[in-house]
Amino acid sequence: MRSSNPVFSREGSFTRGSGYAAPGNNQRGGAEYQGDPYGNNPYARSPQSGQLTDQQLAAMYEAPAAGPLRTGRMTMDDVVARTALTLLTLVAAGAVAWFALPVANYGIAVAAALAAFVVGMVISFKRSVSPPLILVYAGLEGFFLGAVTNALNTALPGIAIQAVLGTAAVFAAMLIAYKSGRIRVTPRYTRIGLTVAMGFVLLLLVNAVASIFGASMGLNSGPLGILVGVVGIGLGAFFLSLDFAEIEEAIRRGAPQQESWRAAFGLTLSLVWIYLEMLRLIAILRGDD
Repeated sequence: MRSSNPVFSREGSFTRGSGYAAPGNNQRGGAEYQGDPYGNNPYARSPQSGQLTDQQLAAMYEAPAAGPLRTGRMTMDDVVARTALTLLTLVAAGAVAWFALPVANYGIAVAAALAAFVVGMVISFKRSVSPPLILVYAGLEGFFLGAVTNALNTALPGIAIQAVLGTAAVFAAMLIAYKSGRIRVTPRYTRIGLTVAMGFVLLLLVNAVASIFGASMGLNSGPLGILVGVVGIGLGAFFLSLDFAEIEEAIRRGAPQQESWRAAFGLTLSLVWIYLEMLRLIAILRGDD
């Protein structure tokens, strides 16, 4: 299943199974195992007796156990560890912006957001995985989020913790729904979700252009603003489900361990989307009170 996220849909990314040894394949790291059928292979059965010899049994017991460190393939533990490091970098940079940047000074925050966008595009369309670039993106995005959150929290005390808890709740709910089979990433599910996402992004672009000329479409207040916020959070949850499916498929195909950084980047993008939409929705709801 191809994700809408360009991180997961690039040629050469971990969703491509042709370069990785799938379970049950007779390849090791993409190369066919070359060995004498009954000599060099310690696990081959004797053609005469059909049983393993004592020498072959001894070789089996003495051989090191296979595992992620031996095979170099991505595991769920790798994804969790890289995602945690990426989010920790994001939070640390956000804390710096929160405490060091004046609330009224948005120039640096906007510059950080633009720089994060550029770095994110480079990462998305780069064939090889670059952990330093991913951490740079997390730092820049975190700085921007920290400045925005601080400004909103000054006007609406408590909105920061509300947005964090809301984002965590959406993530947990989607993970439970996906693992329990309540949400299945099918081609039809993906097509519908991507269609809605494209319409949503187009709507936001039109609203941004209208705002430049002093017009307002009411997307940041009132019932329409609430509806748009709910749809935005729903799309973020949809992106998460695609990410879960891609990660699961990558592990099944035996993607290289380095690709766990790509998975961490994709999850971070989805979580940032949800967090921003959560901030906007809560701000609208509390502003209407």
